[in-house]
Parts: sequence; structure tokens; C-alpha cells
Amino acid sequence: MKGDILFKDATLVDARGKHGIADVLIGEGRILSLFGGEAKRTIEAKGLYLSPGFLDLHTHLREPGQEVKEDLQSGLEAAVRGGYTDVVSMPNTSPVVDRAEAVRALKEKSARIGFARLHPAAALTQGQEGQLLCEARALREAGAVLLSDDGRTNEDAGVLALGLRYAASWGLPVAVHAEDAGLRRGGVMHEGEVSWRLGLPGNPAYAETARIARDLEVVRYVWEGLGVRPQGETLLHIQHLSTKRGLELVRQAKREGLPVSTEVTPHHLTLTEAHLEGLDPLYKVAPPLRTKADVEALLEGLLEGSIDCVATDHAPHTEDEKALDLLRAPFGIPSLEVAWPLLYTKLVEERGFPLPTLVARFSSDPRRILGLPPIHLEEGAEASLVLWNPSQKRSVDPRGFASKAKYSPWAGWTLLGWPVLTLVEGRVVWEADF
Repeated sequence: MKGDILFKDATLVDARGKHGIADVLIGEGRILSLFGGEAKRTIEAKGLYLSPGFLDLHTHLREPGQEVKEDLQSGLEAAVRGGYTDVVSMPNTSPVVDRAEAVRALKEKSARIGFARLHPAAALTQGQEGQLLCEARALREAGAVLLSDDGRTNEDAGVLALGLRYAASWGLPVAVHAEDAGLRRGGVMHEGEVSWRLGLPGNPAYAETARIARDLEVVRYVWEGLGVRPQGETLLHIQHLSTKRGLELVRQAKREGLPVSTEVTPHHLTLTEAHLEGLDPLYKVAPPLRTKADVEALLEGLLEGSIDCVATDHAPHTEDEKALDLLRAPFGIPSLEVAWPLLYTKLVEERGFPLPTLVARFSSDPRRILGLPPIHLEEGAEASLVLWNPSQKRSVDPRGFASKAKYSPWAGWTLLGWPVLTLVEGRVVWEADF
């Protein structure tokens, strides 16, 4: 048996566990063997880990219309450098991605670029204005994988209910930015002791939890009252969960069997409101960084599975924008290139978080939300994989990012676990010197 690439002495780890050392033969876009074979290229992988490629459910690539912040070329390269083989792009661009032709254009251009595979999200409502629903069937047929008015909250519960019914009929989950705009008002950080001391307008935890509670009741109405059944496991996906109370609401809904899922970001797992003491807008994000108690609760939820997956909410802006004061700077943190080493270091190495569970939250679990089959390290499996170094220490240097957002709240942090090679369907799309 002859393949294209042989990973010699790679340590295998996927959602099902650590599987020891193997010689992994890749060819025809899949894993041909775990027992070696002849290949055109042999990669010495002793001491390196091989895992399924990561999928990010929540990425802002800014194209079309905001390419000064990010574009498909830079964003998809950033993704593969971070070990991501698949990314879901958000539709809050200029113009909004709310038509089938816009979805097709993104799919076609990303395929020509050839880094990570792009799965566009399309808007739930036309122009993301929260009033008229988009054509879910046409969007699905064009390649959209979910619907979302991300960046804006769905204020009209009736429109959300209709959207859930319509989207479910075409196999599309709906992702929501769960935040009550009236309670949030002009908040630029978490409302609490730090915001009061700094004299800054706060965004209370209740803005998130009030909207989650309402949205879960809308799901209950559609699920129990109307008998709507999604084609997959998820009817409603709650984005960037940030509060302990929000987690409690989601956990209870899951216990009751509601078809909901949720995600957590790297920044909500590793940063708190205290990082805003210096008034640095690098830490300004929506929803805001919360308390230490919220972070601990989110870590517990990620471990037990109440939180389904890690999603970056990669949100690049220009350096000039982020250099504005805390009141005027835009919300957002870029993290595609650091998400895996950050959480591997802070969760697995420093806190003993099970490595296979973290791999699952980056790979098989987000795939499940989209109705995609998991990738396991076994013969015949799709060879969309990441090779990473668990022992390589490197400081975060934003100036070397592929992303146009060359800044980071983690700049200077020393991390382990950096990806060194990414494969998409057996094709090397990026590799570092190693």
C-alpha cells in the first residue's frame, strides 16, 4: 500500500482517547493505515500528537466589505495555523450575507484559496434587521450551515419562533447572540465592582441570562407546543456563553431534553473583568469578560459537556480602532491562531483537564452540532488532521499572526501545544518548521 504522507511515530489522540504511537499512512484524502506503509513523504513525528482537525463554529472573516480588518485569505490562513480545518463564518458583513448568491461566492472563493474549508453562516433575517426571514431553503442549497443574526440580538420572540420552525425544516440550526439590548444598554464591560470603581457603563450578567431564559422558552414553544423537530440534534445554538447563571439555564434545558447547544470562547475561559483594570480596549469584547466565579463555572460546564464546544468568536479589527479609548473602541478579540495552545496550556497542562475531552470540544462536538460525522483516528477516516507539539514552548507574538489583527490580549504569554502541520482531506495546507 502506497500513500502520500507517512507520519512516523505519531502519538494519536482524538475524542475517544489517547491511542498510543502509530505510523499513520495518508493517501486518497483519508487514513489508509495505522501500521505504516510506503509513502512519497515521511514526516518524523516522534513526540508530536496527531488529532482530528478543529472546527470553529463562530468566526468573523469580515468579507465582504470589511476586508481592511480581515479577508478570506488572511482569515483562513490564520485558521490552519491554529489547527482548524473547518470554520463557520458569521454573516454580519457589508453587505450582510443573507442571499444564496453571497453564500455561493464565499464558498467558491474559499475553495480557490485552499486553506481551511469555509462553511458560511447566513443571516436569519434580511439585513439582520430582525423582521423578515431569509430564504432558508435557498441558503441551505447554496451551502449555508446555520442561520444567525450574530452581532445583533433577536428582539422579536415571534420572529425567532418562526425562524426556528422554518430553519428546522431545512436542517439548519439557528445561532443566537443571547443578550437583552435593553438591559445591556451602553455597557462596555461587566457590570460589577470593577466597572463601578472605574466609573464605566456596565453590561450586567442579567442581560445574558434574561435573553437565554426567553430564548429557551421560545424553543420550548416550538418544540413542545408546535411539535417541530430539527433534522439534527440542535434547534437553537447559544453563542459565546459567559455567565454561571446562563450555564445553569442551559444545563436545565438539556436535562429536560430541549434541542439546544452552546459554546464558550477562549477569552471567557482565561480572562476576567480584572483585566480591564488598566482600561486596555484589547480586553473589550461582547459579551464582556466576567468574574472569576463565572470562569470556574464555565470550565466545569465544558468538562461535563453542558457546554458543547469551544468556539473562538474570532473578531478582528484594525489596530487603529482597537487603539481608541475603552468607550469608543470596537468589541472583539482575535484568537484563531492561539486558541488551541492557550487552552491546552491553561486547561490540560495547568489544571489537569482531560486531553481527549478538550480535543472533542474542538473537533467532534462542533461537528455534531452541524450534523457532520466525527473524525476518528482510524483506517478509512477523512484525513483532515492537525499535528501539534505538546512540549514546544513559545510566546504569543501577534506581529507574526497571519490574521490582519496583529494584537492579542495574550501577547507575551508562554504557551505549549502549538500546531505544526495541518491537513485538509490529506492535503498539507500549512506547516511550520519543526
